Amino acid sequence: MTFQIKAITIYGKQPGQIRTVPFKTGTLNIVTGDSRRGKSALLTIIDYCLASTDYPVKAGKVRDYVSTYAVTLTKPGQQLFVARRAPEAKAAVSTVLCVITQAPDTPPPQLEELNFTTPQDTAKDILSNFCGIDSTVRVPAVGKNTLIAPSIRHALFFCFQAQNEVANPDVLFHSQGEDWKPNTIRGVIPYFLGAVDREQALLHNRLRNLRRDLADNEAMLAASTDVTPASGQAQALLAEAVEVGLVPPRTGEQPADEVLRHLRSAMVHGAPQAGSPGDDPIAALHTQRTELRRLFAQTRAKIADLKTDLAENNEFNDQAIEQRARLASLGLLNRDPDTADRARCPVCDSSVPAANETVVGLMRDLAHLDGDLQAIGSDTPAIRRLIATGEDRLQTLRSELARNQEEINELTTALRTLHREPDDLRRAAIVQGRISLFLDTAAQQVAAPRVHDRREALREQIAGLEEQLSGSTQEERLTSFLSLINQEIKKKAKALDLDFSGSPIRLDIGRLTVVADTVDGPVQLKNMGSAENHLGYHVSTLLSLHEWFAEHHGPVPRVLILDQPSQVYFPAEATGEVELQTNDRMHLLNLFEALHHTLQQLDGKMQIIVMEHADLADPGFSQHVVERWRYGNDSALVPSAWMDHEDS
Repeated sequence: MTFQIKAITIYGKQPGQIRTVPFKTGTLNIVTGDSRRGKSALLTIIDYCLASTDYPVKAGKVRDYVSTYAVTLTKPGQQLFVARRAPEAKAAVSTVLCVITQAPDTPPPQLEELNFTTPQDTAKDILSNFCGIDSTVRVPAVGKNTLIAPSIRHALFFCFQAQNEVANPDVLFHSQGEDWKPNTIRGVIPYFLGAVDREQALLHNRLRNLRRDLADNEAMLAASTDVTPASGQAQALLAEAVEVGLVPPRTGEQPADEVLRHLRSAMVHGAPQAGSPGDDPIAALHTQRTELRRLFAQTRAKIADLKTDLAENNEFNDQAIEQRARLASLGLLNRDPDTADRARCPVCDSSVPAANETVVGLMRDLAHLDGDLQAIGSDTPAIRRLIATGEDRLQTLRSELARNQEEINELTTALRTLHREPDDLRRAAIVQGRISLFLDTAAQQVAAPRVHDRREALREQIAGLEEQLSGSTQEERLTSFLSLINQEIKKKAKALDLDFSGSPIRLDIGRLTVVADTVDGPVQLKNMGSAENHLGYHVSTLLSLHEWFAEHHGPVPRVLILDQPSQVYFPAEATGEVELQTNDRMHLLNLFEALHHTLQQLDGKMQIIVMEHADLADPGFSQHVVERWRYGNDSALVPSAWMDHEDS
C-alpha cells in the first residue's frame, strides 16, 4: 500500500511562524490564485521533502521567508511527517531530514520539536519503503551497463507535471527533459507497471554478478600469467641477454622452465660472450606475428564456414521434421497380412487398392526423409565439436599474439636503451638488472596465493541461469499491460474530444511519448497540432497509468499533481473567468470532469492536486477548490504577516 498527501507545512524564519496547507485524500484538490502567490511552489516543496538531490524551490518570497519545509504523508492506519531545512549559507542543499512516524490525523509539530538527523539516502529508503517499493529488486538500466534500484525518486516521474511539462509536446513524464533521465524512466517503467517478476529480477541480478565474477577471474588469471617465466616479457629478456652476449643464441621456442634457467644463468656471467651479430630478434618476432595472424584468420574463416553449415543443417532439419510430420499420417493405412500389397482404410478397414502406388511412393519419400534426418542428426554434434575446437584454437592464438606483441614492445624499448650505451659491459649490466627485477617479481608471484581458475564453473552457472531465464515472460507481460493501458488512454482522449482519438493510441515507452497510428503512418505527440492536444494526451496518459497503478497495486504514490493545466486556454495574468471564451471554458470544464470521473471510479484510491490561475463558478470546478490565493483577499502560501514582521 502506498500513500497520499495530507498536508504541506512551511516554517518561517521567525519563532512560532508555521503555515499548513491541508489537502483532502481520495479526491480532487484545486489551489487557485493569482501569479506569484506560491502555487507552483507546492510541487517543488513536495519534491524537495521527498529526498530530492537538489533544491527545486525557485527564488522568490518562498525562499526568502521560509526556513523549513514539511509534508505529511498518509495511508490507511499510518502517517509519516517529513521535514527538511532550506539550504543554509552557501550550501546547495540540506543533506539531513527529519522523519517522524505519527498516529493518523496528528497535526504538524512545532519547529523546535524537529530533530534533523536522518541522512538523505536513509530518508529516501524510508520513503521508498513507505511507498511499497521492494528494496531487493534491481532492474537493468537502458543504455548503461548498470542496475537500478527503484526508489521513491523514480516513482515521482509519474506523479508530477510541472508548469513547463503539463502541455509540453516534447516530454511526457516529469524530469524527462533532464540528462540521463529518459533512459532511467525507460528502465523503471516495467517495474512500476508490475511486469517485473521479483524472482526473475533476482535471477537477472545474480546472472549479472556471475558475469562480472567471470570477467574478474579472467583478468586475474591473465595478470598472473603475465608475470610467469613463460610470458612475453620473459622471452624478450632472454632475447636481450642473447643480444648483449650474456647467454649463447637459442633457436626455436623455449619452454617456460628453460627460459627461466637461461635467465638465471645470465645473472652469473660477469662478461659478455660472443654472440651472433647477424641475428635480428625483432625481425624474427615480426615474422612469427605474421604467421600467427595468418593462422588466426584461417581459423576464424573455418569457424564461420562451420557455423554456416550448422545453420543450414538446422534449417534443413526443421523443414524435414515438418514434412515428415505430414507424411507420418500414412501409418494409418494398415497392411493386410494376407495381401501385403493392399492397403486398408483406417476407418472402415476395407481394402484401398487404388491408393497403392501413391502410398508406396510416399512411404519411400518418408523413408528417405528418415535417412536424411538420421544423417543430419549425426553430423550436427560433430560440427559443434569442430566449432568448439576452433574457438579454443582462436583463444590460444589470441594469447600467443598478445604474448608476441608484449615481447616486441619489451624488446624494442630495451634495445633502444641499450644502443645508446657504447660500452658492452654497461649494456650487459643493464640487462642483468632488468632480469634480476623480473626474477624477483616472478618469485613473489610463486610465493603469493595462486589464482584459482573458476572459469569453467562460472560458465556452467551462467549457462544454467541463461537457460532458466530464456523463458522469461517479462516482455510479453509488459506488452500486454501496455495494450490494456492504451485502451484507457484512447477512451479518455475521446472523452476530451482530442484530435486523432479515433485512431489507435499507444504509449511508446521507447520514445517516451504517445503515438497515434493513422492510415498515413504513426503520429507522435510532438507532431500533433494544438496545445490542447498536448495537454489532453498528457492528462489521458497519466490518468490511465494511475488507474493501472491503483488497480494493480503499483508502488507509486497515489497522487497526481498538475501545475496550471488551463494555461492552454487561459491567459496567465487572468484572475477569473471573464477572459475565457465559451468554447475554451467548456473544454477546460471537460478536463476537470475527466479528472473527477477517474477519481470517482477509483473510489478514494487516488488524489489529484491542481494549481490553477482559473477560478470558474461552475460546480464541477468550484466545489473542489481548497485554497484561493489572491491579492484581493491577501492570501498566499507565505502569509503577508511574515513579510511585515521582516520589514519591521
